[in-house]
Amino acid sequence: MRNAKRRVTLRNLAAPSRTPSMTAIADHPLRYPLTNELHARPFPTLGVPGTAVFIAIKPAENAAARDRAADFHHLTKLLDRHGVAHPPPGATHYFGRIGKYALKWESHTEFVTYTAFADGVSARSFDPADFEVFPADWLAEAPGMRITSALVRIDVLKEKEEVVRSLSDWFVPESLAASYVLDEAAVVAGGDFLATWLDEAVSDRPVVLQAVDHHTIWVNSKALEIAGITSMTQDPDGGTIARRDDGSPKGTLREPAAMDLITKLAPERTLQDELDAITWASDQNLAAGVTCSMDAWVEDGMTEIYIEAAKTGYLKVDMNLTFLAQPGKWRSRVGYYNQMRELVQALPKDAGLTARSVKFICDGALSAGTAAILEPYLDDPTSKGLLIWSDAEIIEAAITFDKAGLQLHIHAIGDAAVRQALDAIEAVVANNPSWDRRPVITHAQLIDPVDLPRFAALGVIANFQPLWTYLDPMNKELILPRIGEARNNQQYQLRKVIDSGARISFGSDWPVTDFTPLLALAVPVHRQSPDQQPPQGWSIEQAISIEEAMHFYTAAVAHQLFREADYGTLEVGKVADFIILDHNPMQIKAHDVRDINVLATYRKGEKLLLS
Repeated sequence: MRNAKRRVTLRNLAAPSRTPSMTAIADHPLRYPLTNELHARPFPTLGVPGTAVFIAIKPAENAAARDRAADFHHLTKLLDRHGVAHPPPGATHYFGRIGKYALKWESHTEFVTYTAFADGVSARSFDPADFEVFPADWLAEAPGMRITSALVRIDVLKEKEEVVRSLSDWFVPESLAASYVLDEAAVVAGGDFLATWLDEAVSDRPVVLQAVDHHTIWVNSKALEIAGITSMTQDPDGGTIARRDDGSPKGTLREPAAMDLITKLAPERTLQDELDAITWASDQNLAAGVTCSMDAWVEDGMTEIYIEAAKTGYLKVDMNLTFLAQPGKWRSRVGYYNQMRELVQALPKDAGLTARSVKFICDGALSAGTAAILEPYLDDPTSKGLLIWSDAEIIEAAITFDKAGLQLHIHAIGDAAVRQALDAIEAVVANNPSWDRRPVITHAQLIDPVDLPRFAALGVIANFQPLWTYLDPMNKELILPRIGEARNNQQYQLRKVIDSGARISFGSDWPVTDFTPLLALAVPVHRQSPDQQPPQGWSIEQAISIEEAMHFYTAAVAHQLFREADYGTLEVGKVADFIILDHNPMQIKAHDVRDINVLATYRKGEKLLLS
């Protein structure tokens, strides 16, 4: 009765009051319908133990204007399998039973959701068989694509020690976040998958799944076996292997040093494979209006491939190569990288290939909990992330490569990593003769206020990825719970960096994000999602103008690449690299910039792309 009374009270708040209001204010004509909408789709009541299976389906294009009759037809095909009556035509939600499951279907503005509820839980934790409530052939006919799915296990709350044991068995501890809710009446937890779960799909050959941030891989047991990763395998410097209590690997490896234990065993690609990949990437760049790019992760053997591509016409855009420096390995690569740079410099100028930079990776990613931060993560108070280099070694390496005339390009996401990168650059400036070095710190997601003035003072370019300057799903689901709202809102401080006098340039970080500039160009202007959320913009005080965004994608990038004399602006005497668009980005709404089309791309005065 207590809950029922609360519900009535809430509903009465929306009803007309017989008591005159103390303050006169006009009601919106939709006030009551909008408020009552809160009660139009009630939450189901679930038993314990229980299981919930969820999937959301959305068309890839023009979702808001999709054929909703197709959604309804897809629902009825599932109901027909169970001999269940259809909801009335035009219904936007449904709740009924299909076999042992209760089914909840909802049609939203851009997608539909299906949630199936059942009493009891599987003997195996998070059994993929539970998802068979949605048959594979029925899913294959869906009028859209899966945007997310989830398998929820609702179990009886046990003593704390047993809860901890279960969570440790089900999830990877390093990524586990568990919280008491409802006055400690329940525990909610989430984590990574186990190798054995991948084994259910493929067990006879190795499987490697790459996380979207490229800082984590998930592998099956066969991959662990081939790589020889056991409880006796030590974590490599700069990487971690997720383990069970007995030390055995769970199947999750974080950061390149650990990932390489698996990926180095992948079959080698042929030279033709590599050349074809370079051509494909070139064509994709040209279609997006990009004529000059940078490969920020060049390992042994890749320079020779790029040289061959430049000589044979497979490379169709200008490319700057950035050699990879790794802890413990960099000393043996100094001579080799100098040799590779000399081979690149020997090419004709119109080959479009340069090799000016060296890449350092200071830390991981906030989404993986491996970005190095000054204060501990909220989901693991014992962790401040992972610094891949020691302070002494990165300073020594930075001084060495800078003395060799290579531009420093340093990956640093957390504020602790940004500080380490600035310290290394400061040591370089203090120890080496002065030259036009233009050091770069890329990402710089979190910058401590103390370190902000150091960018301008040391001549450091802050290279940002503008497509990340809104609250995307990765931010909301993976980063925000780890670092909390206060720190989350301090990411991508573009306006503060500009006001400090530092230089900014823009890039994509492809393949982690989309490489298309027009998709990202206006995001730091409005700092909202494609559906314009949040309404006020995320940390909108850090927004920039569209003119600034255009500059950071063009002239600023040319400066970063030491090519401002020939590229970056439309001026007489400069190289004729330009694009033709169907709209002027500076004359339309910021949210409409992502819909602009490239009509033609010109490189060195030659038209390379037509619409």
